[in-house]
This record gives sequence, structure tokens and C-alpha cells, in this order.
Amino acid sequence: MQHVFYLLLRRLRTPIITIIVVYAISILGFSLIPGQDNQGNPWHMDFFHAFYFVSFMGSTIGFGEIPFPFTAGQRAWTILTIYASVISWLYGIGTIFALFQDSNYQRLIKRTNFTRRVARIYEPFYLICGYGITGNRLVHQLDSLGIRTVVIDKNQRLIDELEADQIVLSVPALCADASDPNVLNIAGIQNKLCIGVLALTNDDHANLQIAIDSKLVSPKRMVISRTQSKETTANLGSFGTDYIIDPFIIFADHLLLTLQAPYKHLIHDLIVNPHHRALAVPDQNTTGRWVICGYGRFGQALEEEFRKHAIEMTFIDVDLEQRNAPEGTILGLGTEADTLREAGIENAVGIIAGTPDDANNLSIIITARDIKPDLITVVRQNSGANKPIFRAADVNMIMEPGHIIANEIFMLIRTPLLIDFFGLVREYDEDWARALFLRITNTLNDELMSAWTFSITATGSPAVFAFLERREEVKLAYLCRDPRDREQSLATIPLLIKRGNTCIMLPDLTIPLQPDDQVLFCGQKKAKTFMEWIVSNHNTLRYIKTGKEGPDGSLWRWLSKYKEQRQ
Repeated sequence: MQHVFYLLLRRLRTPIITIIVVYAISILGFSLIPGQDNQGNPWHMDFFHAFYFVSFMGSTIGFGEIPFPFTAGQRAWTILTIYASVISWLYGIGTIFALFQDSNYQRLIKRTNFTRRVARIYEPFYLICGYGITGNRLVHQLDSLGIRTVVIDKNQRLIDELEADQIVLSVPALCADASDPNVLNIAGIQNKLCIGVLALTNDDHANLQIAIDSKLVSPKRMVISRTQSKETTANLGSFGTDYIIDPFIIFADHLLLTLQAPYKHLIHDLIVNPHHRALAVPDQNTTGRWVICGYGRFGQALEEEFRKHAIEMTFIDVDLEQRNAPEGTILGLGTEADTLREAGIENAVGIIAGTPDDANNLSIIITARDIKPDLITVVRQNSGANKPIFRAADVNMIMEPGHIIANEIFMLIRTPLLIDFFGLVREYDEDWARALFLRITNTLNDELMSAWTFSITATGSPAVFAFLERREEVKLAYLCRDPRDREQSLATIPLLIKRGNTCIMLPDLTIPLQPDDQVLFCGQKKAKTFMEWIVSNHNTLRYIKTGKEGPDGSLWRWLSKYKEQRQ
């Protein structure tokens, strides 16, 4: 607020001095000009009465002549004083209105209010730098979990949209350059309650600066950064950035997984992005040559993955020399039928429209379908505003960089064990993946998928941990039963138990749990709620285990244990 008052006083310096000078001259004039009392004797107004008269004369329409009627000289001076004081006040008030409308002043006020709101956060929060498609999605996802966020973005329109958005928790937001260390400081980067920094801007250099500042302030705090170049990826990794997310590499990997192991990809999509539409049914033929339009960062990522698995491809690009396109690349945009035919679209199994222009990408897909209707179509969507159009295009797979990054980050924040699980899934064959996929879909029964993790600790699973401390066995099956009826099972599947450095895939329900175990589950959302009840409530867990309802609460458990020992 010191900066606000400084700016206020600096802008109002001249109007204030003007009013003071006008008042001083007016008061001096009334003190020097002689008047007459009731007896006709000469009389001079003292400074107090002069100040009083000038004060209410400058702010009212009517007034009386005090304490005696004025002489002609006093009335003439009053006329001059009225015009001078009114003009000076209009000048001052006009300056105040101009200041309130000044963009610099409004920006300073917003910055001050933002600093205050961040300082009043008394619970863990994530600092999100960049409120594009990714940032918007993450704020809503974290808000649904009751996790606080602070947002910085250079685009005032996006900040205005955030303030008008339907978000349960208060989200302090500031329009500023997130790579500025001063901005990061007022955003809470030095606050111990800041548990993670997400660098999600479209500028790789800004993301790099944000990650460096965060690691310098708190080396152990989680930092997740998006990147669009190999150089930035290497630089981010050199100083310990926890997670570096390149949407193009991620999508290229997912696309390759879809082509070669469709059931593994279906499992990933089912858990991470339940609303996503898979590329094709698993028995669809995806073997053959692909035509890829655009050899930018996306095309290069696809080339790298496809070459690893000897998948034939033909590129189409508008600038062969500047991008150092591979041999055999066709010059063109891909929106023309002649260019697609030159690339051999009639003999291709699929086409990928990966240019940075949404209109061109849609045009490529439509033109290619006219030539060969049964093509597998993959398209890159660059703008979130074009989502309805892309959905109407009825393509097999849509690559949305913002959503890909948001889903990956949310998975890292919410259930980091999924990273271990998906890594292990790739070690199994497709028959195993198909069996797991069918098991998951049967468990879901047409409801949305949810994945969650429980840590067998005093804070993560207090009831289970207390039982284990008393050397009472707790089997994994106890967590999968319905707390309302122990004979019924919850709609859930245990996917993984991480015990130290050992991972147990699809653990058997008879496995006894141990302290510090991390257990990954998937299933219907309501199953998670019931499971939270089981791991937190001693009485519920005892009912699940024995079928009997025991005493709840620390005191009753102590008394029950004491009674058992006496018997």
C-alpha cells in the first residue's frame, strides 16, 4: 500500500498545492480587508473566522456573512474567492477521477490486493504460471479436490475469465509476467505453504526462469514445467526439475501405443482421461504407411517414435529446407488433393494433420477423406475455442496439447503411483492388457472411472495403521468391502501396491497390508468415498474384519483393550 499512497500523493501534488494556495490567499484577504460591526466601527475578521468562511463557501451554495454583514470590498473579494476555490476543487476532483481510471493505478491496486489475498492463504496451494487451456483445466480439477491455487498470466482477458469463472475456492490471480522474480515473490513462491510450482506458459524461456527461481528458493518443492523444445527440456532437467512435460512427445508415445498395443492405450485413456474417445477399436488394422502433414515440433516427435518401431511414413511440409525435413518429404500444405495424392494417400493406412493452424488441419482431414474414406484420421487441435468444430469432424483421434498436459500434471499431483503402474503395464503382453481392460470395464458398469491412492500411514489411513500397530492383520480385501454390508464388494480394483522399492501388480486381495505401503485403486467414484470411510474409521474397519461393531474413539478403544487384558 506504500506504493499506492506514493502514487496517489505524487499525482495529486499539484492539485493539493493549488487548493492550499487558493485557500491561503483567500483567508489572508478576508483577514486584511476591513469590515464594519453593528455600530459602524472598523472590524477585521480573525484567521479562524476567515478559514471557517472560506471552507463552507467552497463547498456550499448558500451561506451567511459572518459575524457582520460584509462591506463592498469584502463582497468583491468573496466573488473572486468563490471562482478561485471552485476552480481549484474541480481541478483536484478531476485529477482524482483521472487517477482512478489510469491503467497504472488500477494495475497497482490489483497487484496490492493480489499480494494481500496470497498472504491470507493459510493452507497448501499450487502456484500456476500460465492460465491457458492447461491452466484453466488444472484450476478446475484442483478446485474439485479442495486444493487452493494461485494464478499468474500475462493476458488480462484470461485473468478476467478466471475471476468470472465458477470456482468454489477463492483463486488469487494477477496479470503479470511470471518470469519476473518480484512477481513470483508476491505470488508466494517463498511461502512454505506453496507445495508446487507449475510453469505452463507458452514461452519456454519463461518456464525455464520460473523453474530456476523455484528451485533456488526451495530445492525440495515440486516443480512441473511444460516445454516445446529439446534444448529447454535438457536445460530444465539439468537443475532438477521434477517433471518436464512435452505434449508432442507424450502424444506421439500414446499414438504409437495405440497402433501397436491398443488395449494398453485403452487402459491408460480409461483411467487418465475417461471422456476421451479412443482412436479405434482394438481389432482395427493400423499396420501400414502414414501420411503426416507438418514437420514442426509435433512432426519431429512423431518421426522419432515411428522410426524406433520401423513404421513407414511420408511427410508433407511447406518449408523443406528451413526445417531440415527428411528425404522424400512432399512440398505443400496437405490441403490440396494433388499434394495428398503425391504423398500416396490412396495407399496409406492413416493421416495425421499436425500443422499449427486448425483450419488447415480440418481441411486436410476432409480432403483426405474425399480421396480415401476409410482412412484413420488423427488431427491436432491448437485452440480450445475450436473444440465443437473438431468434435463435429468425427475424426478418430484429436491431439489437444493443453488437455494432454493438464491430464499428465493432474495425474502426477493426484495419483503419482499411476506413473509406476503404466510403466509396468508396458512390460505385459496384449492378452494380459485385454483381460485387465475387460475387468475394469465390467467393474465400472458404464460409470466414469476414478483412480486414487492410499498410504498406510498414521495420517493417510489412521484406522488401518492403528490396527497394524496393535499387530492386528489387515488384508487388502478389507478395503474393498462395502462398509454398509461386509458381504458385498465395492466396485473397485487394486492395481498396485508399492512396498519400498518393490511394486506388486494387481495384488491378490488376501495380501496383508504393511505400514508405509502405498496402494493404487481404480473403480467407481463412490467406491473411493466408502473406502475413505473404512481406512479412517476404526469401528468401520473392525466391522469389516470381524462382522462386529466395536467401540470407536481413542478412549473407548483404550477401555476395550484394558477390559480384554483384565479378562
